[in-house]
Amino acid sequence: MSGFLSLVGWSFLPNFVTGWAQSIYYSITIRAGDPRPMPGTPRFAEHRRRIHILVVALYLAYTIYEADYDLRRAGSFYRDLGVPLTATDREIKSRFRRLAALHHPDKAGPNAGADENAINAYFVHLKTATDTLLDPARRFAYDRFGPVSVAWATNNSNNGQHRCTTIYDFVSMGVKVLAPYYTVAAAALYGLGLLGYLTWGGYERWLVLTGVLVFELYTVTRPFHPRLLTDVLNPLFALLAPQHGPYLPFQAIQLARKLSITTYIGFSQIGPMLGADTRSGQIVMANSEDSASTAKGGAPDPALVAALERLEATSQSLDQDATRLLEMEMAPFVGQEEVLSNVRGKIKEWLVQNTIRADPMVRDAVGRSLQRRRDAPAGARGTR
Repeated sequence: MSGFLSLVGWSFLPNFVTGWAQSIYYSITIRAGDPRPMPGTPRFAEHRRRIHILVVALYLAYTIYEADYDLRRAGSFYRDLGVPLTATDREIKSRFRRLAALHHPDKAGPNAGADENAINAYFVHLKTATDTLLDPARRFAYDRFGPVSVAWATNNSNNGQHRCTTIYDFVSMGVKVLAPYYTVAAAALYGLGLLGYLTWGGYERWLVLTGVLVFELYTVTRPFHPRLLTDVLNPLFALLAPQHGPYLPFQAIQLARKLSITTYIGFSQIGPMLGADTRSGQIVMANSEDSASTAKGGAPDPALVAALERLEATSQSLDQDATRLLEMEMAPFVGQEEVLSNVRGKIKEWLVQNTIRADPMVRDAVGRSLQRRRDAPAGARGTR
């Protein structure tokens, strides 16, 4: 839910940062003494639009880096034991024996000033990691659900439910856990859409949420790791950043969730700016319906243009018909200018009395005007 709160709450900071960055941009690109673009001009608005897009894009890139950094800092059982993701049981047991010889509480006890609780906790952590990776079902669950799956394999931490022992038990429990997350996410998207916060990219938001859900379901229900990790991401990190380390499926899922929240913020902050109109000196946002046509050079929607043209043709036809009918009514008085003038005056008076003044909006406007005159203080004069 914190991601959705940031989606709504992160709306005032970009304006402040954009103004600050625009001032720095002008101080660098414009020489001292030269005039700067003034607020309210198309050039100033266009610069502000581009800088705003850049500021938001940099922020979103930082959120991805931060999420990746948090995952690497949290580590994993494989990294703590110092074994690869494809380690066999023999390699895991051998590595644990070496670590136990170094970090066993009996070995570290004589050290002066050693924190016995921390030493015991670290050794228990290594033992838990070894037991988890040696059990096929628990290793399957850990790779896909992370450290939370360790609690599912115990009797006391499972909220009174049956202890998970098989792969089917772990997958069932995982699906029960992720269902509320996506239910709340879908409800938040729908509710924010009704409130008018998500007017741009509504369809794309649902597409992103569905894509993350499908990816997570595919990852947690398959007996192998996703090929996106084994064939693309992990080899790429091993080549470009060996210190980064490979992703486990549960880490990829957490990163995908964070990326979806980042994408939602991008839709809200960058999407309307891509097709914004700055010709008036103000940034006029584009909505999701006309963003595609605006992005193509400001061309209006063809269907809207056609409807307006039909409406204009209909109004012109009605005007011509009304003119012909009036000429037919005035035909008996052709050549009698005095009579025609008198008839036109009577028709005008009839229209004013029976059409204009009878209109409810006109009556309300006249009534409000008379009420303001009555409420005016004594001696007040009207404006010219």
